[in-house]
Amino acid sequence: MFTGIVEEIGKVKAINGSQESIEMVIQAKKILEDVNLGDSISVNGVCLTVTEFTSDGFTVDVMPETIKSTSLRELRQQSPVNLERAMSVGGRFGGHIVSGHVDGIGKIVRKEPKGNAVYYEIEIPEELVQFMIYKGSVTVDGTSLTIFGLTENTFTISLIPHTLSETILHKKGVGDIVNIECDMLGKYVSQFMQRSFGNEKSTKSKITASFLEEHGFK
Repeated sequence: MFTGIVEEIGKVKAINGSQESIEMVIQAKKILEDVNLGDSISVNGVCLTVTEFTSDGFTVDVMPETIKSTSLRELRQQSPVNLERAMSVGGRFGGHIVSGHVDGIGKIVRKEPKGNAVYYEIEIPEELVQFMIYKGSVTVDGTSLTIFGLTENTFTISLIPHTLSETILHKKGVGDIVNIECDMLGKYVSQFMQRSFGNEKSTKSKITASFLEEHGFK
């Protein structure tokens, strides 16, 4: 479990293997302070397991499905990556609940400076739109951000200077892809509603004013 607060920017030192499955060595410093074999580390929002480590880097295996469904397939030697250790019990919770399980890939369609911030408009797959809520949370390349604009197939986020300097998002531009993880609470609620009141193909909600009143909502 993660919070979406990036701890440091690492760098890909080596990529070994084929296009279907790879072993990746990532240079890092801060997150190695208390690293152990088997630890979970978020790499651009993807939860990966430490299989080896040295004083200046760690190794992870990336499965075929992960390569296929995330932007990790575009990483090359020297590519910068967002890194975060799994959340520790008793630590500060500065972001939101992040699992490190990417829901889909988004594409940046607009990048616009606004005062001291930069707006990013990101196009997403149709199946993810239902989880996007105005002023709700979303994870972009492992970074916890707040949605402040929505269309039928895009959402907009605003990055302050600190977020820009402490993550790799400042290097991303129009046309680049990013890993998207929707808010976990929203996904649970959606799944519960679908199972309780109809399947995904249902277009008419079974929740009515009378239903809510009967169940104590007035």
